Amino acid sequence: MTFNYFTRKGIRFDTKTYSEESLSYAENGFDVWDDDIYNVTYPKSGTNWMIQILNLIKHKGDATLSNTVPIYSRSPWYETVMGQTQIKDLVPPRIMSSHLPINMFAKSFFKSKAKIIYTVRNPRDILVSLFHFTKIYKMYSEIEQFQDFLDDFLQGNAMYGSWFEHVKGWMQMKDDSRFFFIAYEELLQDLRGSVVRICKFLGQEELDDAQIDLVVEHSAFKAMKENKMSNWSLLTSELLDHAKGSFLRKGIAGDWKNLFTVAQSESFNKVYQEKMKYINTTFYWENDNH
Repeated sequence: MTFNYFTRKGIRFDTKTYSEESLSYAENGFDVWDDDIYNVTYPKSGTNWMIQILNLIKHKGDATLSNTVPIYSRSPWYETVMGQTQIKDLVPPRIMSSHLPINMFAKSFFKSKAKIIYTVRNPRDILVSLFHFTKIYKMYSEIEQFQDFLDDFLQGNAMYGSWFEHVKGWMQMKDDSRFFFIAYEELLQDLRGSVVRICKFLGQEELDDAQIDLVVEHSAFKAMKENKMSNWSLLTSELLDHAKGSFLRKGIAGDWKNLFTVAQSESFNKVYQEKMKYINTTFYWENDNH
């Protein structure tokens, strides 16, 4: 995966979005508040979808903010240079996003009552989504062959490092009351039921059926894709080549089957089984035979 990067704790970060200072501050200097909500993901796992859901829950289904403020300003990535300039504008409870692995996350979180929602996704679909994303995101300097991309992903040579290590790291918290994990595929399968579960975790059970229906309506993929505040179409052409594709592409599960060869699928499965054999969790896509 060809992009300009620097390395921190063995993980690659692109030089346009991050700095040594922003990551050091995120880990060691950032002040986590007890009512903070952190939307944590490995990239392409449903980060923007969860931003939309969480902000709609916060506002009890009222989509005014979602229709007027760009999604990356509503819940900035707190470890990025830009995100750290936007946090001061957030109204508590603050909803922030992060792609950081657990060993680089804000140390102050672990002494707080703040909450994390961690969205996981079938890594095969993440890989395909990332591959298409590199075609429109100008930070990537050249289009690579899918096989090379696959090899890099399996070796952890991607931005934010290894998916396997990211997930294994965060899933150490799965029994912590401040931590809630959900699969992208669960959101697809039962968005309303997922929203109800998230509300319960956040202590927002007072939302009535009509308000929950509004959350579901405005966080549906079609609604987000058509909303210029959610679909990243406002981002300048210096960053995204909108002519080559859209940031919100398909919003489905199983698209990997359209790109992987049989041999690629077998090699991926072999690495997956080896890397994940000691994790005491069965993920949604494993049950679904994806």
